[in-house]
Amino acid sequence: MEAQTTTFSPQKVEAFLGRVVTDFGAAFGVTLAYIGDKLGLYKAMAFAGPLSSEEVAERSGTNERYVREWLINQAAGGYVEYDPDTKKYSLPDEHAMALTDENVPFHVAGGFQVINGMIKSDERILENFLTGKGMCWGEHHHNLFEGTERFFRPSYLGNLLNNWLPSIEGIVEKLNSGITVADLGCGYGSSTIIMAEAFPKSRFTGFDNHAVSIERAQKLAKSKGLLSRLTFEVAGAQNFNGSKYDFITFFDCLHDLGDPVGALKNCFAHMNDDGVIMAVEPMAGITIQDNFNPVGRIFSGASVLCCTPNALASGGNALGAVATDAALEHVARKAGFSHFRRATETPFNRIFEIRK
Repeated sequence: MEAQTTTFSPQKVEAFLGRVVTDFGAAFGVTLAYIGDKLGLYKAMAFAGPLSSEEVAERSGTNERYVREWLINQAAGGYVEYDPDTKKYSLPDEHAMALTDENVPFHVAGGFQVINGMIKSDERILENFLTGKGMCWGEHHHNLFEGTERFFRPSYLGNLLNNWLPSIEGIVEKLNSGITVADLGCGYGSSTIIMAEAFPKSRFTGFDNHAVSIERAQKLAKSKGLLSRLTFEVAGAQNFNGSKYDFITFFDCLHDLGDPVGALKNCFAHMNDDGVIMAVEPMAGITIQDNFNPVGRIFSGASVLCCTPNALASGGNALGAVATDAALEHVARKAGFSHFRRATETPFNRIFEIRK
């Protein structure tokens, strides 16, 4: 048999290697950004003007020898700026806000912590590729839980009250008048607390099957003086109880569930006839190729490392983070709901309205 001669384009090889090198640098950059956030290096530089590596180290209480090349890495990635004349580094004010102010809607530092937490599960995920098994949310490193709250809370602050809730027909008026609300998969309770603070006449219950998160959420609610009308309970979407609710929410978690149909059936049973579900889901395309962009790359990666493993471990029906509108509508209608629509969207999220 004659050996086949493979022809290839040197230009395509070069272009591909360029992408790989860029990804190598990004991988190191994310890890070093996590370290910069964790050790307060960004906060040491924020709004401080040009600083030398010695000054950054002194202001952050860290070792200058490590800070020296951390700064080179950050300048190479475009996070900080370098002046060759003064040999000093500056963190632009806009970057400083995104990296250090957790109350602006574009705060991103929590994302570095999320990725760090997910990557720590790599050996388990490798095994899951071979066995088809899963990995529950609570089995991940604590950086995932902490980072998720830090990463998603700014988006909730920026969008929930001003955009998402007004897109659900009639719900703002009802919340102002006073209704009962169940927030499913609430995690540390950021979404629940934001709503409870905004609508004092309504009563809220946050549910999550991760006991550590619920303990944290309860402490936060207590510190804000909300326990008279806000509580948190350990329960999943498939088995939460209580009286019937007027409004049920899923924030970035419906696609994580192993039995989304069963969860929505339970919602159907615990919803008043004129009640409504708001499901906030990651932005995904209608077709596979619609996800071939930076946002789709992030969400499909998170789905492999976290969302799909949790679904496979907890029931087996893995929608995944890039589930289409049609896939989500299918499970809603299978659960008995007759109304399903995309109410609004942001570059990173789709918001769905689901009714009986």
